[in-house]
Amino acid sequence: MKNDIHPDYHDINVVMTDGTEFTTRSTMGKAGDTLRLDIDPKSHPAWTGVHRMVDSGGQIAKFNKRFASFGIKS
Repeated sequence: MKNDIHPDYHDINVVMTDGTEFTTRSTMGKAGDTLRLDIDPKSHPAWTGVHRMVDSGGQIAKFNKRFASFGIKS
């Protein structure tokens, strides 16, 4: 391996959404930094099965309004 081209790989603390912590190795930040997760396997819908409703009709209307001028011109 070449010298001085690889990022610093060190220990950081990871805090889950429920407050549990564990230590892992990462290139993020400095040694001893803390990474606080907003979403983890205990709170993400893909693992919990609880889904929230998304206002897709509103999002589609917003998209159509924003890009209406890019339509096909006759």
